[in-house]
Amino acid sequence: MSVPDWLTEAYMTQALRTHHKDENLRIIELQLHIAMGKGENFGGILTRAKVKYQLSHGQKILEKSLMIKTSYEDNEFALKLMQPYDIFNREMCIYENVLPKLTKLLRDINDSDDLFANALHVDYVRQAIIFEDLSARGYIMADRVTRLDLPHVELVLRKLVKMHATSAVLNERESGSLETYDRGFFNRYTNNYSPYFVGGLIACGEHVSKWPEYAKYGEKLLALAPHYMEIGKCCFTPTPSHINVLTHGDVWTTNIMFKYDVDTKTPIDVLLIDFQYAFWGSPTLDLHHFFNTSLKEPLRCNEQDYLFMFYHKIFIETLTKLSYQRHALPSLKLFRQQAEEKRFFALHSTCVVQPVMINEDTKDADFNALMGEDERAVNFKKRLYNNKIVQQNLKNLLPMYDRRGLLEINQCN
Repeated sequence: MSVPDWLTEAYMTQALRTHHKDENLRIIELQLHIAMGKGENFGGILTRAKVKYQLSHGQKILEKSLMIKTSYEDNEFALKLMQPYDIFNREMCIYENVLPKLTKLLRDINDSDDLFANALHVDYVRQAIIFEDLSARGYIMADRVTRLDLPHVELVLRKLVKMHATSAVLNERESGSLETYDRGFFNRYTNNYSPYFVGGLIACGEHVSKWPEYAKYGEKLLALAPHYMEIGKCCFTPTPSHINVLTHGDVWTTNIMFKYDVDTKTPIDVLLIDFQYAFWGSPTLDLHHFFNTSLKEPLRCNEQDYLFMFYHKIFIETLTKLSYQRHALPSLKLFRQQAEEKRFFALHSTCVVQPVMINEDTKDADFNALMGEDERAVNFKKRLYNNKIVQQNLKNLLPMYDRRGLLEINQCN
């Protein structure tokens, strides 16, 4: 993975000139290098830019640290597979046209929380976004393998719930403008991610089938495979009677950045990043995904009741402050029932997604292995289930998923 050839000083100069509305801005020094390693990110290429520049009307030399997110333009396999999901155009549009409006809604109720990183430049031709580098403001990513404890999780939920609530209000006020974002991980337009999702499920089922006391769950997972994508589409379809929102779509440890108190080392703030898979649907899908990819154990197993209640309280408070009227506000009991209807995504996040997210075997940990079906790809997916943490999580949760009917092939009915 390398810095794109077109990402040059000339390109960065023009982007900064557009941002500052200064055609005579000049760059004095520019350093570019890849920002994330193998196996840490599968949604594009991240490049960090350290730039020194000068505005035409000032003598002061400005310094910025920026992040540039670009597509897999030199990987024909990845581009073809991703094309129906339209993830790059979607994220650019959300950063340019949606997130600023959500922030304004918060300001309208005197809520000064920042939820997102700022985008300085959006390029639909190159499919690139230039963001502020949050690390320059003291934000860092938590460890994806260690995962998050309760103080981290509560911070994330406070921000996530405000994104959800403001998006529901924005959609109401703009007559359904956000409902066109309908291409989540499972959607009616494509099954292109089936090699990852179904391939991961099969690898999981085959591994679990080797455990004598759990073999019955492995057999059920394997039987689920031919029906898996359709069940996912059913889960992702918005339920008209529920309050639907613009979900983040991929909330997990590396798509959020924390700031810590210098003295106590406790988390004091968090910002959401990476909106490639944002889609219109149930807010509980983000919760299922986040809880089952990014929480420490036994927090994930023991405290989800509390976390749903924590989220629900802020959700209702924010919708009330913003005078949301499209649907009646759900009681906690009803909200939990709605979450149960979407719990398939918890199964998916546990069995298929988390093994990739906490994988430490970087051999073959690239997009082609994740999405492919050749021998290298199959072996990569199989090795994910050698992880002792993954194995213990499956042993803890598969019996519960089975009791709730989530291993049944007819669960959409």
